[in-house]
Amino acid sequence: MKKFKFIDNISGLQFFQLLRFTVFLIISIVLTKSHLTKAEIGTWEMFLFIASLVSFFWVTGLIQSLLPMYHRNLTYRKIGENTSGKSPEIFNAFLLLSFFSLLVFVLGFTVKGYVTIFGFSGKDPYIKLLLLYILLSNPVCLIEYIYLLNNRAHRIIQYGLYTFTAQLLFVIVPVILGKDLAWTFYGLLAVTAIRWVWLIILLRRYTEMKISVDFMKEHLYLGAPLILTSLISGSAQYIDGIIISAYYNNPETFAHFRYGAKEFPLVLMLANGLSNAMLPEFSTRSRMKEALARIKVKSEKLMHLLFPSSMLMMLFTRWIFPRVFTPEFVRSADVFLIYLLLIIPRLVFPQTIVIGRKKTRITLFAALIELAINIPLSLLLIESYGSVGVALATLIVYCIEKIFLTWYVWAKMKISPGEYIPLKTFLIYSVLIIALFVLIDHRIIDIQ
Repeated sequence: MKKFKFIDNISGLQFFQLLRFTVFLIISIVLTKSHLTKAEIGTWEMFLFIASLVSFFWVTGLIQSLLPMYHRNLTYRKIGENTSGKSPEIFNAFLLLSFFSLLVFVLGFTVKGYVTIFGFSGKDPYIKLLLLYILLSNPVCLIEYIYLLNNRAHRIIQYGLYTFTAQLLFVIVPVILGKDLAWTFYGLLAVTAIRWVWLIILLRRYTEMKISVDFMKEHLYLGAPLILTSLISGSAQYIDGIIISAYYNNPETFAHFRYGAKEFPLVLMLANGLSNAMLPEFSTRSRMKEALARIKVKSEKLMHLLFPSSMLMMLFTRWIFPRVFTPEFVRSADVFLIYLLLIIPRLVFPQTIVIGRKKTRITLFAALIELAINIPLSLLLIESYGSVGVALATLIVYCIEKIFLTWYVWAKMKISPGEYIPLKTFLIYSVLIIALFVLIDHRIIDIQ
């Protein structure tokens, strides 16, 4: 693939995230228009949901902790190893990911006859395929980050185009040909096998295949708070659902909330892509000034793209929801409108600095604060605002978490907000989107 000057690690990872979302969206659309029943489509969605549910937190924690440790860790710096130009860190991270995948796989096989998760049990015909997918799919998440750490941004794009195109074809072609649902899972596993071959090639090319218990201990020490942080933050949506379900005891209200309680995918993926890609750049003090200036410029570019996009989406939300779903789901639009405001805390990146500087316990503390405030605040606001109040509580606690991390970076690390946040741009866009929300909420602007 030709190397374009505008492709860097950040844009490469962001493109990869968008490509993954786009492919899964296309697959979902094709399945809804195929011969498959709604129950079968639900099984497909639940398959992916469970696979993510049991692994997202430790995969996220291990990868985020690896990025600032690459060539910047006590194990290899202390003993003067890693002189071959290849990375033992990546290989040992691969072993950890494989170990956790195997652990979940074995645990799943052990309890599958006794536990039912969202309708999946040992009697389900797809349970073995689900466990096999969990075993194989998580270690290959390392591939794009191997390229990122070796500054091969164009390879991230190349890898994404090849494998996600294959995934699209392997999953939807059997359905188009009239095959049953099992073939979609076979297609997914076939692409995962291709990614495993790709991963083994990269491990041989870029890593020193040398087991280091000391490095794994250091990796887990740094990664454990991030794993718990991801688990706590990820559980917030489930806690909100439990509150809605317990308060109303009405499946219809719960469905309306769940359909609206989703972040704008473009914001979520591009913001996370920027944050993860920048983590290695904050790993040393000598590069801090350059990294702060870089994340400030990159976040400002994201603001110019994502704030107008979110505002446009906000204008048409009440028009879109009853047409994409059914007229009854217009109530979900009010929840989604609040979730669109999550762009405000999403586009501020103090957590990138904190994790990059390996102060991962602070992110865990921030997540615990978020959880401690979210539950009582949701219970308080649901009394006055109904299900919309739970969404409002989520917005408030996300903002509180970012304010706390921004304060920590300023007070403890002596880095002022203006060094990494384009304050003028951020404040103008924030005021504009809040003003637009108020106008829409009060029906002064009403596109339906």
